[in-house]
Amino acid sequence: MHYADLGHIKLHYLETGSPDGPPLVFANSLGTDLRLWAPILPLLPKSLRIIRYDKRGHGLSECPRPPYSMGALVQEAESLLDYLKVKECVFVGLSIGGMIAQGLAVKRMDLIRGMVLSNTAAKIGQASMWDDRIKAVQTDGIEALADSVMERWFSKNFRDTKELNLWRNMLIRQPSHGYMGCSAAISGTDFFTPTSGLRLPTLGIAGSEDGSTPPDLVLETVDLIPGSSFHLIHGAGHLPCIEKPDEYAKVVTKFLTDIGHV
Repeated sequence: MHYADLGHIKLHYLETGSPDGPPLVFANSLGTDLRLWAPILPLLPKSLRIIRYDKRGHGLSECPRPPYSMGALVQEAESLLDYLKVKECVFVGLSIGGMIAQGLAVKRMDLIRGMVLSNTAAKIGQASMWDDRIKAVQTDGIEALADSVMERWFSKNFRDTKELNLWRNMLIRQPSHGYMGCSAAISGTDFFTPTSGLRLPTLGIAGSEDGSTPPDLVLETVDLIPGSSFHLIHGAGHLPCIEKPDEYAKVVTKFLTDIGHV
């Protein structure tokens, strides 16, 4: 267990793999912590330096009072990579993590040489939708949203398994302030213009059953970046790294191999 003291906040992070290997950084979705990536880690090349972290208000990181801005989340990812002396990583971001990836690539191209934009977009939802979610959590806690979130996160087949309870528990045990704060950050973000100016290797991943960021939305964002590629994982929802870890790891590994990052 490691904490990076960034001055204004302490973030929890984990490093595994080869300390001297090419860095691969993971940023997870709203309502999850860094354990989101555990199913795919054994399936990735052993040569990688793998870094996972909990963004503010999630997992074991500190949880300031909401609202948060996307700028703060991007700056904290930037500060964490500087703290860990990371340069030219491939950044894998899922959902809000993919928004952080886009913002960081625009701000600090020296830090990122490639991106995996998984189940994300340049803009996700409308402000009124996020306002409603924030009010619901404020009034009744995250559990008030849990069942509807599970429907967006996972395919029907997965929702019929006992494993669903693990991820539902992860969601409802995240700090309410963190969930509300990051919801506000998503609500205020529109990266269409800055992302369209990016020029770096990019892979988009979508799940065919994703109720949060449908495939067309992911593809629309990935297509903003010339030369990008796109992969659709059939039978998976918003978290394909959970439902289809073998396919997810295979696609990410091919991308890393194609750009010489293994």
